[in-house]
Amino acid sequence: MTKIVLLDPSTPQRLERLRPFLPERWTIATTTSRAPQDQLAGLQGATFAITGDVPVTAPMFAVPGLRAVHKWGVGYDGIDLQAARQHGVRVLRTTGSNAAAVAETTLGLILAVNRNIVRGHVGIQRGDWPKGEVGPTSTTLSGRTVGIVGMGHVGKALARLLRGFGCPVLYTQRTPLPTAEEADLNARHVPLEDLLAASDVVTLNCELNDSTRNLIDRDRLALMKPDAILVNAARGGVLVEADLAQAIREGRLRGAGIDVFSVEPLEQDNPLLGLERVVLTPHLAALDASGFAPSVMRMIENLVAVQNGTPPRQIDILV
Repeated sequence: MTKIVLLDPSTPQRLERLRPFLPERWTIATTTSRAPQDQLAGLQGATFAITGDVPVTAPMFAVPGLRAVHKWGVGYDGIDLQAARQHGVRVLRTTGSNAAAVAETTLGLILAVNRNIVRGHVGIQRGDWPKGEVGPTSTTLSGRTVGIVGMGHVGKALARLLRGFGCPVLYTQRTPLPTAEEADLNARHVPLEDLLAASDVVTLNCELNDSTRNLIDRDRLALMKPDAILVNAARGGVLVEADLAQAIREGRLRGAGIDVFSVEPLEQDNPLLGLERVVLTPHLAALDASGFAPSVMRMIENLVAVQNGTPPRQIDILV
């Protein structure tokens, strides 16, 4: 019997949705909470684990019999890869699977902030008619310069969406794209500081690693235009949230759309809470109901490969 454990505590209904995808003699279970002791208890007897947002720590990789951990998504900053190597546990992810969803959410956050959609909705819900209140800070996206920090699968998908708005795109990453691909995306590679200074919209779509942790802090926010907006659909740790909140409160930035946070679920003392020009969403950018079955089948395919000793999808392998 091969056992899979979902590290993110899940409902019985979610487990039932997953069971039809399992090979014969495979079972699936879930942990009872995110607490470290419950994570370790839930992993006992597991051959494989799947994580969405739950960190996978060194003690978890040391659980006897664990052969692979699969990330449901792409961000692996919460997975201890060194411990995985030490214990011989494979680590995989569904590379590129959620690019369209994250790109569309990024675009949605841009529009929501630019057009004051959430402020208008909340105002009407409380019985007001805030048309005059939101008008002075409502603006269009068409023709505006968008700076994309991280031109991977998500950044490229976003750039393609922005073609319909006629937006010049600046991007930054270690290695520039080929010239032909830049031309197709209407994108130009520039240093980060130049991107921040020139963009009307800055979107964070990069991985969280040692080079991007706290990348956008007080000093880099100070480079941005006062009427620009910032969107983060990457990882919370890329952005210093307190510095962003202060910039918005002091009028040094027009607004922001944030889908990811340094601590999740969001803590009630997070400095971004309560700022009317900030749209917050609960790390939902990667979610896509139509992508559920393809993602699950891809993960099971990879885990079956590990079970059989054959190569999983090469693009999905981390360790």
